[in-house]
Amino acid sequence: MSLHVSWTQYHTLIERLALLVHEADYAFDQIICIARGGLRVGDVLSRIYEKPLAILSTHSYAADGGTVRGDLVIAEHMTMTAPKLGSHVLLVDDMVDSGHTLAKVVDTLPKRFPNIRELKSAVLWWKACSTFRPDFHVEYLPDNPWIHQPFEVYDKLRPDELAARVGR
Repeated sequence: MSLHVSWTQYHTLIERLALLVHEADYAFDQIICIARGGLRVGDVLSRIYEKPLAILSTHSYAADGGTVRGDLVIAEHMTMTAPKLGSHVLLVDDMVDSGHTLAKVVDTLPKRFPNIRELKSAVLWWKACSTFRPDFHVEYLPDNPWIHQPFEVYDKLRPDELAARVGR
């Protein structure tokens, strides 16, 4: 089973996530997004909430075109413009699938950054097969579908194919 998501649906999910966090009245002072899946989510939430965005890169899906999980690598450093990481963090990603990435990041961040006093997670999709339960989610997926996101077209698009795609 798979779920195909359009750009319009994707942006609506991000807006719904922003509203869920707002309605929960979680007073965070920093957003950390997990790259790559959480980049777009983090960017939009950072704009809506006017909070600084930090980017934490992780990597685990490598084999078979990014569909098989390997060893999780969490970048040693984050990219951020604020001089210091906030103490109340909203950690965002697009989904929690196995739960492996979010569980490890939630465990690792406070150890690396002891000034973090509170950390909550927010995702668009929470799959039933996950071992990690996010604090905020928009859709719970009991049947664990493979999610086809609108930006995946770029996974196989190469620079020499752009002329045909953009009509040149």
